[in-house]
Amino acid sequence: MHQGRTNDQGPTTKDLLFRLSVVYFTLYAFATQIIGGVVLTPWFSFPALGTVWPLRNLTEWLAEHVFGLRTPLLFTGNSGDTVFHWIQNAWLVTFAIVITAAWMIWRPRSGRRPASDREQAWHAWFRVFLRFALAAQMFYYGMAKIIPTQFPPPSLVTLVEAVGNLSLSDLLWTWVGASTPYQVFTGGAEMAAGILLLFPRTTTLGALIGFVDMLQVFVLNMTYDFGLKQISLHYLLMFAFLLAPDAPRLARVLVLNRPAEPSAQRDLFATARANRIALVAQVVFGIYLIGMFTWIATRSYYAPGGPGEPRSPLYGIWNIEAMTVDGETRPAVLNDYDRRWRRAIFDTANVVVFQRTDDSLAHYEATIDTASRAIALTKRNGGPWRASFTFDRPSADRLVLEGTMDGYKLQLRLRLIDFDTFRLLNSRFRWIRPPDPFAG
Repeated sequence: MHQGRTNDQGPTTKDLLFRLSVVYFTLYAFATQIIGGVVLTPWFSFPALGTVWPLRNLTEWLAEHVFGLRTPLLFTGNSGDTVFHWIQNAWLVTFAIVITAAWMIWRPRSGRRPASDREQAWHAWFRVFLRFALAAQMFYYGMAKIIPTQFPPPSLVTLVEAVGNLSLSDLLWTWVGASTPYQVFTGGAEMAAGILLLFPRTTTLGALIGFVDMLQVFVLNMTYDFGLKQISLHYLLMFAFLLAPDAPRLARVLVLNRPAEPSAQRDLFATARANRIALVAQVVFGIYLIGMFTWIATRSYYAPGGPGEPRSPLYGIWNIEAMTVDGETRPAVLNDYDRRWRRAIFDTANVVVFQRTDDSLAHYEATIDTASRAIALTKRNGGPWRASFTFDRPSADRLVLEGTMDGYKLQLRLRLIDFDTFRLLNSRFRWIRPPDPFAG
């Protein structure tokens, strides 16, 4: 996307596309998580401006007065494709078009440098911004896969859920998380793209790898309905912007099998010394970003919800072999619905999950005191609701719970399930693989 033109020419299509890209990608970066990946310290991360005053209020005002939607709109959580984000993206596009139109009209023809030089200087500096914006995101997602926190291994609850009960996004998280080598490989590819983006001479190769990485991510987001469709599409477009100036050269080599001329990308400064200093500064800053995202991924690994989170002292999946309600032993189908339990699942230290006979799940926040052998249960957003149990573990695979819940006196006798029964946990790589006994 070379921006050169003679001084007496009018604006070209390339001028228009370049300026629209500069304006729109800059607005989008500051409105979303992208800028926070670049302006990052252990104590501070630049917020996504689209979610704070006044831009959040602008989005909510447009939602109510233009689109007729009730506010406030949700913008937190793991989805970047909420109604809030679509409306935000609508006004970002509108603003970008208006600003670009004003920029195209206001084109100073006089000055120390010709217009073509100004355009090339803009292009060179904006490429630096885009390189590091994308590199930071590649480091963020790549390190979250190399230190596997983005896709944790399947939880104990996932192991007992029927595949048919999983959402598409849950299924995606399960199949990627079940193979740590695959997850690490994809993270390595993203890290490779980010590292190559740090160097001007390897930017094209880094953008090629990053484009392929993000194409896979975008397809997965689209086909498994995960809520990062918008942002992964924008990463694709940003990588395409970096590749555009070298597209003819790439086509000559990769498609036409012909030699290509060297890249004509402009240096940032006029002297070799200044450019060497700029290169060192870019590499140092890139190393700093890698260190920061390694630190973030490590913290996430041991944080609540991460794979390194402490396990429950009663860790395991326990089948309920016998259960009494107010001293009466009854089959589960005759019990009160909330007590039609078939399993108790102790995974993380602060959660207990009961699986009912219809495979639905009841989650409780838990505090387990091993000294007094007591379990206190609460419900998230459940107000003053409480339940309490004591436990006894006569053997490694036996557990007895006694306590009260909702005015009922309960006793449960449980047996630990052997993990050898789960094929997902016992499948391994084999060079020589026998026929699948379950194949039709």
